[in-house]
Amino acid sequence: MRIVLVGASGVIGQAVAKELGARHEIVAVGSRSGDLRMDVIDAASIRAALTEIGMCDAIVSTVGKVKFASLADLTEADLWVGLKDKLMGQVNLALLGREHLNDGGSITLTSGVLSHDPIRAGSSASMVNGAIDAFVRAAAIELPRGLRINAVSPGVLLESMPSYGPYFRGHQPVPGARVALAYAKSVEGARTGQVFEVL
Repeated sequence: MRIVLVGASGVIGQAVAKELGARHEIVAVGSRSGDLRMDVIDAASIRAALTEIGMCDAIVSTVGKVKFASLADLTEADLWVGLKDKLMGQVNLALLGREHLNDGGSITLTSGVLSHDPIRAGSSASMVNGAIDAFVRAAAIELPRGLRINAVSPGVLLESMPSYGPYFRGHQPVPGARVALAYAKSVEGARTGQVFEVL
């Protein structure tokens, strides 16, 4: 398969590239590194990168910024970070990516554990992750040409614990290599409209 991996240089992206790259061609895409550049909050940037790539068999997104802040301090501007980047960035990637997928191709987005297991200062992330999960379930019933769409919802990554550990007390961290298996299941499997949790 020819797989477009958006966010290839991130912690999850690197693990996915290692897992899927052993069997398939990976087109690494990032905002600052990779084979091609893409800014997911800019639809024109997504369109330009996909046009340059051409046709592919799978699009995998491991990107998405959200603002962590206590509810007391959370502002509308803080909420827009996650809404524009992690939510609409991935939704636009899916919508624009449809035309660049071969028949039977797949789209895999990234949500996260906070959609159903919230933490303090994580209400924006919970909102965005829940919206992504709902989007893939609904979009799956309308995609044409045998196209599939799923989300991977990982817990906090073991590799990210130095930065995020204080926010995720009591959570069992998961290694990036195990999270990458869920992306392989989405890309190489046959299911659609699924949220693959890795806890």
